[in-house]
Amino acid sequence: MTIPNKKGVEIAVKKVYRLLFPYNENLTSLEFDLSGNSLREQLVNIFIGLIPDHEETLQQFINTFRSTKTTLLKDAEFILQSDPAAKELAEVIAIYPGFFAIFCYRIAHSIDKLSVPLLPRMITEYAHKTTGIDIHPGAIIGSPFSIDHGTGIVIGETTIIGNNVKLYQGVTLGALSVDKGKASKKRHPTIEDNVILYSGCTILGGATVVGRNSIIGGNVWLTESIAPFSVAYHKSEIIVRDQNKFQEPINFII
Repeated sequence: MTIPNKKGVEIAVKKVYRLLFPYNENLTSLEFDLSGNSLREQLVNIFIGLIPDHEETLQQFINTFRSTKTTLLKDAEFILQSDPAAKELAEVIAIYPGFFAIFCYRIAHSIDKLSVPLLPRMITEYAHKTTGIDIHPGAIIGSPFSIDHGTGIVIGETTIIGNNVKLYQGVTLGALSVDKGKASKKRHPTIEDNVILYSGCTILGGATVVGRNSIIGGNVWLTESIAPFSVAYHKSEIIVRDQNKFQEPINFII
């Protein structure tokens, strides 16, 4: 097995993105023209060193483009509907880091299902480096799926996420412990349909299930399952006083 050139993989990812989402009247079209495009040749050079039947596997990957774009358009529309700051679909596709991270995950996941080594992780790590969003290609994520802001999100390998799920920045869907002996077991949580996970919440454990239509508030630490239609929130106390009447010394050390 030959490890692909990291820069070459990044360039290929950008080319797939431009093929699926050209910034013109074909932005939402499901027709693709690879003739005269250097993308196939570049993908061949990547696949050839990873698997023996690289031509057949590459064609299987290319054959997923239409269904992948259909799913991604649903994701983009969901982000547009979820974010008051988003004005149009083209804006979401062109500039939203959450959408780009989802795109990288979806193509990496399709390659992962073809049992191609290394490449899926290289693709999602490129997204991680670019957006600060770390999604393992082995995770199972439904559609539509929305990531708003996104920086600091971690989604582990055995995570299962349903449809119509929204994530905000700083969310962690992780394992309860780092144990190599559990590599083949489900270590990460299940998030059912129509769930909202607000910023900074941490949900851990393979047996942890967030029931459908639930809301997890910011900074919640969750290691046990919750029933559908639940609201989990972290309650903290903030005290505001008039400085002139505050007699106790305040020492801020930075």
